Amino acid sequence: MKKIIIIDDEPLARSIVIEYLQARKDFELVAECNNGYEGVKAIMQHKPDLIFLDIQMPKINGFEMLELLDQVPSVIFATAFDEYAIKAFEANAVDYLLKPFSKERFNSAIEKWLSKNKNEEEKNMETLLEQHNKQPEEQNRIVVKVNNEISIVPVHDIVYIEAFDDYVKLFTKDNYFLKKKTMNYYEDVLDTELFFRTHRSYIINLQQLTRIEPMEKNTYIALLKNGKKIPLSRTGYAKLKEKLGI
Repeated sequence: MKKIIIIDDEPLARSIVIEYLQARKDFELVAECNNGYEGVKAIMQHKPDLIFLDIQMPKINGFEMLELLDQVPSVIFATAFDEYAIKAFEANAVDYLLKPFSKERFNSAIEKWLSKNKNEEEKNMETLLEQHNKQPEEQNRIVVKVNNEISIVPVHDIVYIEAFDDYVKLFTKDNYFLKKKTMNYYEDVLDTELFFRTHRSYIINLQQLTRIEPMEKNTYIALLKNGKKIPLSRTGYAKLKEKLGI
């Protein structure tokens, strides 16, 4: 018996999936959620085989919800995205249902999922989470999970970012948060007028920069308002001087 969770803020959309699932005797609906907060808790509790996930939801969107999970289950997206945005799904072989969808299209997505290679699916999901077209709210905030509590961190509160194995540490004035993302990801998505990559392992908030100091021969550090000394690579030093006009 395969365990299923539906996460969608539209009651009608949830009811349609439930109706279509009734013909699948090998599936068990274990939870029905109307936002990403409920979705994270339900996934942690039930450990489903498959979730049906809307993208545009209040509080946190579907992509932000997936980023909070330690282990992402199989996902079939149910979305009202336009055709241009859908290309991101098709390129990464992720199953999706474009609302409104028929029972035949629903069954096709199910069969496609059942025939997939799990390792390939996980790789494609990682790619999608890195490359999907950002929603407007994602440009200004980062959603994090600490001790099963979900918080939203405004990007302007981030002092600097540091690489940490397969994660990054997001430092604010009072705390830091772990995200399973890459430095390249944040270098690409953060506002380049506000954030600058000084080194392969560091990105700083330029508003937190106080000065550049020399260290050993031909090496420099960026000194932040909180006293943190951030390494500057040779390339980073040259680009930072150019950016600051010095």
